[in-house]
Amino acid sequence: MRAVLLFLTSLTLLTGCQSAYYAAMEQVGVHKRDIMVDRVEDAASAQQKAQTQFNDALEALTTLTQFDGGELQAAYDTVNKQYQKSEAAVTQVRDRIDALDAVAQALFAEWDEELALYTNPRLKRESAQRLRATQAEYQRLYDAMQRAERTMTPVLNTLQDNRLYLKHNLNARAIGALQGEFKNLAGDIDRAIADMQRAIQASDRFIQTLN
Repeated sequence: MRAVLLFLTSLTLLTGCQSAYYAAMEQVGVHKRDIMVDRVEDAASAQQKAQTQFNDALEALTTLTQFDGGELQAAYDTVNKQYQKSEAAVTQVRDRIDALDAVAQALFAEWDEELALYTNPRLKRESAQRLRATQAEYQRLYDAMQRAERTMTPVLNTLQDNRLYLKHNLNARAIGALQGEFKNLAGDIDRAIADMQRAIQASDRFIQTLN
């Protein structure tokens, strides 16, 4: 199914229409619920990759704070590279969360509209209750992902500040000045990773409610 999803996602990017994408997926037996599960997994995967990248950035900058002479341009290149990789990782997390929310809202709207089609009151009532429960569980997941996303911003800000400072003050004294920023960055990364881990756990719980 992944191959089909990738093909139709590419098609959607060309047409720019989510509704056309969902309709095309339903034609091959893949419904919004299935897409939602895939996107929850994709968002969790992006957060796992961001965790790894933040740890890599922390390790690289730890080495940099121990700088005792050498090629200054290489020091700047290290900071710049880690900033670019971290920015890409955060962008992917944000994109995955947005994609998840798009299909979630489409699914809930469709589910709510189709309640009017029931002729059996008991089944309609049970489906409505299930919808409310799923929406509540999804909101908890979405809130956890949003919290994790917000904690990534201070990490990016610090990395960018360090990058810009070194770019325009490329000397050993500048590297020494950044050593004081290390503790703040380490704390920000720890908080971001902890929040991402909680969001990943919320993803697992949400998927279980759909099965």
